[in-house]
Amino acid sequence: MSIVSGFQNIFKIAELKSRVIFTLAMLAVYRIGAHIPTPGINGEELSKFLMARGGALMGFFDMFSGGALSRATIFALGIMPYISASIILQLLTIVIPTLGRLAKEGESGRKIIIRYTRYGTVVISIIQSMGIAVGIESMSQGAFVQNPGWPFRLLTMITMTSGTAFIMWLGEQITERGIGNGISLIIFAGIVARFPNAIISTISLIRAGELHILLILLVVVMMLAVIGIIVYMERGQRKIPVQYAKRVVGRKVYGGQSTHLPLKINSSGVIPPIFASSILMFPATIAGFISIPWVQSLSRQLAPGHIVYTILYVGMIFFFCYFYTSIIYNPMDIAENLKKHGGFVPGVRPGQKTSDYIYHVLARITFGGAVYLAAVCILPDILQRSFNVPFYFGGTSVLIVVGVALDTMSQMESHLVTRSYEGFLKKGRLKGRKG
Repeated sequence: MSIVSGFQNIFKIAELKSRVIFTLAMLAVYRIGAHIPTPGINGEELSKFLMARGGALMGFFDMFSGGALSRATIFALGIMPYISASIILQLLTIVIPTLGRLAKEGESGRKIIIRYTRYGTVVISIIQSMGIAVGIESMSQGAFVQNPGWPFRLLTMITMTSGTAFIMWLGEQITERGIGNGISLIIFAGIVARFPNAIISTISLIRAGELHILLILLVVVMMLAVIGIIVYMERGQRKIPVQYAKRVVGRKVYGGQSTHLPLKINSSGVIPPIFASSILMFPATIAGFISIPWVQSLSRQLAPGHIVYTILYVGMIFFFCYFYTSIIYNPMDIAENLKKHGGFVPGVRPGQKTSDYIYHVLARITFGGAVYLAAVCILPDILQRSFNVPFYFGGTSVLIVVGVALDTMSQMESHLVTRSYEGFLKKGRLKGRKG
């Protein structure tokens, strides 16, 4: 009953109540916009055509837009341009020294990088929306466009770019005035919005006799177990003990305390599955539009569920796990900061030895995190091929939903505990992915 009382306490705090209501209102606005069609496009016929000919890629990117991409609505691009711009800026902070210095300047540098991210989002949206407009015109001899030509292309570009900019603004407003991370919640809302249709489709298959109810119950139990594993792994940390030496300043003694350096098992989050899926699904989808036998054969091998796709997918997840972890953690910088503040790992010499030790620990726990991500992401494909069970949500969707739910509930609990209210758990604190 602690969870129920925790939700009841939300509405006893005026500030938290207003934040929750504001967040729900902004998400409702987002879902309404996801159903407003782009002028000049037959969205229903286009959706049927795209899902039939480009189901692999469309199904993946449509997940992030909540179905808006396949229908070519004003929010067709979703929040993906913002995510792409954010990732590009993070990578550029390593390559370009100026951006690297900005990232280390605190709040002022962060604001400048956010401004650059917004500019990048608009540029990416313009390119993608123009590509969508030209692609829709070329498909099926313009059957989905009422008046093809440059006026249609420009109108589509302006409409979809404005839609992405508005979604970006909604996300920032939720982060500032609501509860949770706005961008993550928008993706969360898009995925959860597909739940009712998935449930209805599953019930229809059961009534038609194509699925046995015992098989569905088995799948539900397995998915609950997977969710439990995700919660456990997302909160998992490797704590490296750190001891600070005592310093005598005048008549006072400073330091001497023991603490730990937390290293997350899955520090890269859902970035590796997203990158790996994007890279593999793009050539498969393009090949699906080319009527050449060997190209069609290659397209089938790169489709989810095939052994070639699975091997490449798992390999890319491992690669991006290590790559992104190397961006987040710099063992040399961590070792230098510990040495500068008088800290050291017991049994390890400060400096290079500490850096090597942290690097060794990161390599081992990142391997475990990569195995966990790969297992969660390929499990739906294995079950679908083994038991012929239709899965409307992949492992990436489950990872995002569970992770965002953990982070949001963790923020809510922080508000409750700060004001001396009981949280969602009787013992301990509910921790999000950031601990």
